[in-house]
Amino acid sequence: MRPALVRVRGRSMLPTYREGDVLLVLRGLRPRAGRAHVVRLPPDAAGRPRPLAVKRLTGRDPDAPERWWVDSDNPAEGVTSFDVGSLAEADVLAVVAGLVWRPLG
Repeated sequence: MRPALVRVRGRSMLPTYREGDVLLVLRGLRPRAGRAHVVRLPPDAAGRPRPLAVKRLTGRDPDAPERWWVDSDNPAEGVTSFDVGSLAEADVLAVVAGLVWRPLG
């Protein structure tokens, strides 16, 4: 288990996490449904890589149990498995352990 800090960008995980929040994440742990994770999303439609993202794992893909479905906490924003399909376990990079710091305001 290797700890790291990540800063949230965007609004896809509102209300749980917001822009500027700093999260403690743990690399090297097994993914867990229901928890927020740092994930690598597939490239966009033009083939450009996307930044790493914080997403909630909602469960295993029923058609490919070695893969994970991801969702955002904000239904109005963000990329989900409905947009990009399920993710390989290798693309689930870290488990969010908790909020370390939230900017004022």
